[in-house]
Amino acid sequence: MAELLEADALVIGSGIAGGIAALQLARQGAQVILVNRTREPTDSNTYYAQGGIIYRGEEDSPRLLVQDIVRAGAGLTRRKTARILAEEGPRLVEQILIRDLQVPLDRLPDGRLALSREGGHSIPRIIHSSDTTGKAIETALIQRLESLENVTFLKGYTAVDLLTPSHHSRNRLAVYEPETCVGAYLFDQKKRRVIRCVAKKTILATGGLGQIFLRTTNPPGARGDGLAMAYRAGARVINTEFIQFHPTALYQEKAPLFLISEAVRGAGARLVDANGQPFMEKYDPLWKDLAPRDVVARGILQEMLEQEIPHVYLDLKSYLPAEEIKQRFPNIYQYCYSQGIDITRELVPVVPAAHYSIGGVWTDEWGRTSIRNLYAIGEVACTGLHGANRLASTSLLEGLVWGNRAARHILNQLPRVAMPDARHLPPWIDTGTEDPDPALIQQDMNVIKHIMWNYVGLVRTTRRLDRAMRELRHLEMEIEHFYRISRLTDSLIGLRNAVQAAILVATAAWKNKQSMGCHYRE
Repeated sequence: MAELLEADALVIGSGIAGGIAALQLARQGAQVILVNRTREPTDSNTYYAQGGIIYRGEEDSPRLLVQDIVRAGAGLTRRKTARILAEEGPRLVEQILIRDLQVPLDRLPDGRLALSREGGHSIPRIIHSSDTTGKAIETALIQRLESLENVTFLKGYTAVDLLTPSHHSRNRLAVYEPETCVGAYLFDQKKRRVIRCVAKKTILATGGLGQIFLRTTNPPGARGDGLAMAYRAGARVINTEFIQFHPTALYQEKAPLFLISEAVRGAGARLVDANGQPFMEKYDPLWKDLAPRDVVARGILQEMLEQEIPHVYLDLKSYLPAEEIKQRFPNIYQYCYSQGIDITRELVPVVPAAHYSIGGVWTDEWGRTSIRNLYAIGEVACTGLHGANRLASTSLLEGLVWGNRAARHILNQLPRVAMPDARHLPPWIDTGTEDPDPALIQQDMNVIKHIMWNYVGLVRTTRRLDRAMRELRHLEMEIEHFYRISRLTDSLIGLRNAVQAAILVATAAWKNKQSMGCHYRE
């Protein structure tokens, strides 16, 4: 691989947002470089998304969907963005996912798409591919991308930093020019070297940051990489205090958390305490178990605290026939069974877990950030769609809509944008003299996770947030020194980004004194 790569568009991240953007760009002849941190596309929140994607319910309308999005968003939703999603989303699902990529989706005996309802939705409008919708979408998308000659798929590459002339140019006068992105430094994990990738347009589609919390449903790569890179480059970042905790992750003492989809409660399952008694009516008499996720998650936490128990339970067996459970949720059934839990006969132990980053890099309605030629789409971005709390099953649709929108905007701009002059951009200089100790990286990550879980978690107080800020600032200095003296590795890059992302979340939570949505100040 050459030390320098050039393309019309550099897309960092290959989940649904980055994948759709790359697909739509390549179809129109653009030369695209698509970067994936792992060798396989399984390290993305898209791949692990069990729940479905919003389509179009019977007697549904964009107005009705906007109402549900705004209600869930606790007064902070940007209505213009919600209208874009509601008007463009279902059409793109049909055009791209159903007709073009032919994603296998659940259907009724008469051939119609099977619609289900999830928390916060006034009617059934969610479509699924069993309980592995994200995997079905991602598999079809990656297969199509790998067949396109004008997509260069870099697997096993980690983005280190965005290339911005004001920070990196040999021409020091570039510091006076408007902030502009011209690509990124990319770390080749196999050869352990950094290459320059120069592009007319750069798209961040790096996903979320759940791994900065002790308990999360997110895969290992969700460390806040894109958020941290954009912040270091000078991009505007907003609403990072709003972290959505999924109410129901399978509780196991010595195993990673496994998401139990909200669709299970949508099908009729109930949350119960240690005595098998449903309790959500106490916290939301109207919506009960299908209340917005922040309400359900705090309700679970309150039950755990009052009863001094490490988890609550999800009861499927009392409300759903065994065959329906196996048919509708085969992946969940099989995984739980492999862990010694038969969900058709037993209660399922569950706890809340960090699930979705609602804030992120500020963008306009086309995915443009505050930095020229830099776009952000998907979970790393904040379009204002989710407000202070995300409505269930909007995330895959948001990735689809803004992947398509960013591509449309870029295709319109490309003829008027010149390729950046790489002669002014120096090769990466690795200042590290020794390999980083994996034990130190793991210890620092564990410290970040515990700080964020205990002090910046579901319920926040001024004293906890003060402590979080002090400890994270000190840790940041230690990690930055560690980063400067060590040779690069993917985990070291991730550690540096994780502490930056944690500080952004904690600082925003400290500044926002008002409880709203999934930011709850006690």
